Amino acid sequence: MASTLYILNGPNLNLLGTREPEKYGRLSLAEIEALCRAAAKAHDFEIVFRQSNHEGELVDWIQEAKAKGAVGIILNPAGYTTTSVAILDALLAVQLPIIEIHLTNIHAREEFRHHSLVSRVATAVICGLGPGSYEQAIAGMAGLIARGKK
Repeated sequence: MASTLYILNGPNLNLLGTREPEKYGRLSLAEIEALCRAAAKAHDFEIVFRQSNHEGELVDWIQEAKAKGAVGIILNPAGYTTTSVAILDALLAVQLPIIEIHLTNIHAREEFRHHSLVSRVATAVICGLGPGSYEQAIAGMAGLIARGKK
């Protein structure tokens, strides 16, 4: 039986493909989900792939991941990266391996984007690889789980 991995996406990522394509690329979130499903299959993961523009919904899904026995969470917090103590607290509470991802290199962008609250609890951070950030995170999570790391 495959292990379940939650891949959660924050605000405005539903606009991928049309939102600032020079920065975020031309793939839609649905196309990124398809890439994730293929990568997950290669590592024997089932995935729950979701996106919300609402902080509380993301918090609920983080808690759900723990309650339903997920093996880890990959999170693109988007605009909540620098602002959400609620998401930080939820991640602290679930005690799961967490990989924070970003399509762009947040450290090469505006100063305010350099300070991630999520990074305080993330097991790893991947940024700047475009949609490849998701694929790398799935491979990285497989390695973390194989080594029994949180």
